[in-house]
Amino acid sequence: MKTSKLITALLAAAVLASSPAMAATKEASSKAQSRKAEPKSAAKPSAKTKKVASKTSSAKAASAKRTSAKASPAKARSMSRGAMVKTSAKSSSMKRETAARALYRDTKSAKAAPLRIVNEVDRDGNPLLMSNAFIVQEVGSGKVLLERNATSVLPIASITKLMTAMVVLDAKLSLSEPLTITEDDTDKLKFTSSRLIVGTTMTREELIHLALMSSENRAAAALGRNYPGGIEAFIAAMNQKAASLGLVETTFHDSTGLNPHNVSSARDLARMVTAATHYPLIREFSTDDEEIVDVRGRAQTFRNTNGLVKSPDWQIGLSKTGFINEAGRCLVMQAWLADKPMVIVLLDSVGKFTRVADAQRIKRWIEGAVSHQAQLVGRVPAG
Repeated sequence: MKTSKLITALLAAAVLASSPAMAATKEASSKAQSRKAEPKSAAKPSAKTKKVASKTSSAKAASAKRTSAKASPAKARSMSRGAMVKTSAKSSSMKRETAARALYRDTKSAKAAPLRIVNEVDRDGNPLLMSNAFIVQEVGSGKVLLERNATSVLPIASITKLMTAMVVLDAKLSLSEPLTITEDDTDKLKFTSSRLIVGTTMTREELIHLALMSSENRAAAALGRNYPGGIEAFIAAMNQKAASLGLVETTFHDSTGLNPHNVSSARDLARMVTAATHYPLIREFSTDDEEIVDVRGRAQTFRNTNGLVKSPDWQIGLSKTGFINEAGRCLVMQAWLADKPMVIVLLDSVGKFTRVADAQRIKRWIEGAVSHQAQLVGRVPAG
């Protein structure tokens, strides 16, 4: 009996002892099943996972920073080089423009020292000129001091206007007669512009003035159109005048010089310049520095196309310039050099300032030769 009670008591204690363990096992099994049922994305990262992720993120940021740091100097250098190139190009362009403007001002004013080439004379002691054809001749004796390609027949551009003025003055037409610029006077060959707009009315004398001083093409065209018999009769009169002066290499096809078939030679032009000096109005108008003219109620300033006329170093009795692409830059003058009247003809000069520079070289050469001769005479012992 006692034994039976003892066994029952032991069994009851064992059951009580095993119940918490079974409960714990059941709870653990339930949690495991719950974890299996949850999706992996919902699982919270552990502290270790967070630490690894943090390190990875930091490494990526550092790598990106290093890449940016490497790229930035290259990009900066590239931008710097681009800026330097642009700055350098702009600086060079500004320097060239400044130099060109200074050169234009100096040459236009004709007061500054002219451009000099390294050697101004050749082996024979003659000046090195850049015009393709030229002649320098004494007016009185006709002695030729310099010439090159003097008989070559070349386009003469607005040198034509000297003949235009002579023919108009020879016709003894009224200089005070008002003439109107029309559409017929506009340039339909080269399409050059003019400040004498269609409808402008001026006297014949004013048109001669502008044609000679400022080389106004519409003024010259109107002078020819208003000649008795019209422009055809005027061109015929120009060629007749050329023949009467013995200009055998000279032909005219218009009154302006825009037509490249207006041709002559340096020798012929020397004769034409000499003939033109006998017209006081041509001498006066061709050497005027500037003139203020009323153009349809508005004051306009017209200037001479030859900047040398206002130079105190020059005594110019007659002047005319010319330019079209076919003729190049041309210049004819009657000027006093070494106290003698000289005719200078420069044709087909390349470059805007070449004809003026050539004229300056001729002047220095003649005056230098006279000065040298005077020194030699001074050294001759008295007999």
